[in-house]
Amino acid sequence: MMVATTEVQNPIPQVAASSTLAVVNYLLQHELCDSEAIENQLGQSLESLAQPDQRIDAEQHYRLWRFAEAITNDPAIGLHIGQWGDPGAMGLVGHVFFNCDTLGDAVGQYVRLHRLINESVTLSLAQSGDLTILSWQPDSPDHYCRLDMDRTLAAAISRTRHFIYPGFRAEWAELAHPRPAYADEYSGLFGGEVRFDQPVTRVAFHAQHLARPIPRRNPYVYSAVLKQVNTVLARWRSQKSFSRKIRQLISKQLSTNQVNADNLARQCHMSRQTLYRRLKKEGISFHDLVEQVRKDKALRYVADNQYALGEIAFLLGFSELSAFSRAFKRWTGQAPAQYRSEHQQEPSA
Repeated sequence: MMVATTEVQNPIPQVAASSTLAVVNYLLQHELCDSEAIENQLGQSLESLAQPDQRIDAEQHYRLWRFAEAITNDPAIGLHIGQWGDPGAMGLVGHVFFNCDTLGDAVGQYVRLHRLINESVTLSLAQSGDLTILSWQPDSPDHYCRLDMDRTLAAAISRTRHFIYPGFRAEWAELAHPRPAYADEYSGLFGGEVRFDQPVTRVAFHAQHLARPIPRRNPYVYSAVLKQVNTVLARWRSQKSFSRKIRQLISKQLSTNQVNADNLARQCHMSRQTLYRRLKKEGISFHDLVEQVRKDKALRYVADNQYALGEIAFLLGFSELSAFSRAFKRWTGQAPAQYRSEHQQEPSA
């Protein structure tokens, strides 16, 4: 299929075209611009976005967001599109989500399938006491788009209220971008406290909501769409699996001082050059992959408060605490102790 060929040849992270169409449809239906202007921004026809599992380069998608903000002069357009979104225009993953048995099943599928929605952002799920926490982490700073994140969060909450429970609210939210002029709109959307300039975008809600049934679910639609989505996911994984394998090896060996390209290449029975070439095909360098693994584990270890900071430095392969502290401040803008102090207690509603 055309999509599979495109993914093999193009290592750039991609986004589901259904997400791009949400922006396109908003602009067209509100008569804010014409099709030609949008096609000029995307560099392709709108018809090419219409296939159910079609994908588009993340940079094209983010470029359209910048264009949309500029022509509307609306910095909150991401929130507005997310809340406006037509439920009938959802992509394949959306149809899986809202035809599950319960919200908990839907959240599990959302996390499992999120890379099909946006390859440039990792979504993770955690439990903290009676709270369920979803976290969105871009693979690089260049892939954090405030407008797209606004739309993602607004659509998730608005659709949950529409399809599942009108009284659904977030207990708190932490957003990775600075406080915008339209910050008050977030409170009305989430319902709980909202904090800005955070290291990771996170939203927490009561775990009791996970048991809520989805009233209008259709098991036949669910079965048919899930089968199609799993086919797409299997194809994606076959093309993206090597970097995940190297990430796992790095994660296991960070504290052994054996994390270098030569050692990992030998473990994979290949040359260092082949390892570099295969990672490049997936759009990432070995150095950046090591940095990502260290950063992800550092944020988790420091926030969990299970290890002393010196132990964390050792577990992440740093020669001394000062080197770890410098790296942590580069990643988050905060010293590890300050970050730990702020994250030991989750913000209350």
